[in-house]
Amino acid sequence: MADSRPAARVLCVDGQGRVLLLRWHDHVSDVVFWEPPGGGIEPGETPLEAARRELAEETGLPGDRVLDQWIPVERDYHWLGVHYVKTEPFFLARFDTTPDVASTELTPEEDGTYRGHAWHSRADLAALPEPIEPPNLLAILDHLL
Repeated sequence: MADSRPAARVLCVDGQGRVLLLRWHDHVSDVVFWEPPGGGIEPGETPLEAARRELAEETGLPGDRVLDQWIPVERDYHWLGVHYVKTEPFFLARFDTTPDVASTELTPEEDGTYRGHAWHSRADLAALPEPIEPPNLLAILDHLL
């Protein structure tokens, strides 16, 4: 059975047009992949509030940089043995420079699976040896920009 827990994600774009992705290791499937910051929407939270909170928690970046500009993205993926099928709002955050990222408020689950972050150009994304989630990330980015 698929899990449909609501979540929101943030595509962060720096002053050079690069996108911030976090690198994760799913130890159940032994897959390493890259994904934008984001996570579950808590009860009583709007998707925008969740996106802003998750960005701050996972990256240390200011949540108020997340714009109320988003598109729905169909997701179908596995994480730590759970199959997720759902639609997530993907928000946009813009930065004039390349801000420092400090993932200081990770949950215990995230702390055990987090493998770092990087700002990626389009060429970098095409050359990554590990998968990107969602696979249509560039199309999503084009739509938001």
